[in-house]
Amino acid sequence: MARQLYELCGQDPARVFSPYCWRARMALLHKGLDFASVPWRFTETERLAFAQHDKVPVLVDGDQVIPDSWAIARHLDAAYPATPSLLHGRPEAYAFVIGWNDTVLAAGISRLIVSDIPKLLDPPQRDYFETTRTRRFGMPLEQVTAGREERLPAFRATLQPLRAALAGQPFLGGAAPDYADFVVFGSFMWARSTSPLRLLEPEDAIWAWRERMLDHAGGAARQAPCFGA
Repeated sequence: MARQLYELCGQDPARVFSPYCWRARMALLHKGLDFASVPWRFTETERLAFAQHDKVPVLVDGDQVIPDSWAIARHLDAAYPATPSLLHGRPEAYAFVIGWNDTVLAAGISRLIVSDIPKLLDPPQRDYFETTRTRRFGMPLEQVTAGREERLPAFRATLQPLRAALAGQPFLGGAAPDYADFVVFGSFMWARSTSPLRLLEPEDAIWAWRERMLDHAGGAARQAPCFGA
């Protein structure tokens, strides 16, 4: 069986926008492993019953079914040791980057772009998304992102740890990207895929890093359907 990666999309099956799916996608691309993207949408949980999971990404690799982006990364390094590695040293060393990304970067991005996502979805998924996210934020999505242009400087200030980590090296992984880069890049691809809001300024060191990531693995991320912000 060919490798299959179940990924979140909306009306356009080619527009993948889950940050976790982008982690898994970039991991496969980094290793040079072929895979078929299987479009999946918010209300299709029954299609993942075979994985005993209700969220994507899910990787089907031969007779193995691996849900969760972190489990996928560990599986790929174990199953394909002759390909470029994702995890250098102890896997636990990536806990801080994942935690910072999920609680600071992704949380900050969500408050800037969440109201842009419904327009990419078909009615059933749009209703689901608006209902669940309105409940999560405790307010309509347009209120969550209100005044976002004025809030951008404060958001950019929260990225200083990322700038510091990139000082003197092109990637978080050093001379070449590793899973830490893919975790953070996944959040930026989520924004790039769903919103025209420009999160970064061209003179920012993070912009330059993101450009290098867009060009990684033959420029696959740059070629993906995006707003290009």
